Amino acid sequence: QVRVVESGGGLVQAGGSLRLSCAASGSIFGFNDMSWHRQAPGKQRELVARITSGGSTYYANSVKGRFTISRDNDKNMVYLQMNSLKPEDTAVYYCRAVYRRTLLSTDDIWGQGTQVTVSS
Repeated sequence: QVRVVESGGGLVQAGGSLRLSCAASGSIFGFNDMSWHRQAPGKQRELVARITSGGSTYYANSVKGRFTISRDNDKNMVYLQMNSLKPEDTAVYYCRAVYRRTLLSTDDIWGQGTQVTVSS
C-alpha cells in the first residue's frame, strides 16, 4: 500500500524555523515528483514547493528565499526547511507524492497533513 506520512509541524514564533519531513513508502517503482502544499483556514490548498526525482525545484513566490525543499531518493524522504517564518505561513501542510502505478500510468498520494502555527 502506497502511503506518505508527514511530521515536524508545531508552534513557532515569527522569525523562527521548522523542518517538515515526509516519508513515502509502498511504491515498487519509487516516486517521481514530490511536493509540499498548504491550506490555511478559509483558503484553498496551494502548492508551496515541488522537487523532481532529479532534484529540480519549484517554489511559490511567497516562500522563495525562506523555504528549501530537498529529498533523499534512497530513503524516499522529502523535507521542507522553513526559515524566517511569518504568521501568514500558518496552515496545515500536506505532502504529495507522484508514483508510477504501472509502466504506463502514474498516480498520486497525499499525506494526512501536519499543522504549522506561527505566532506573531
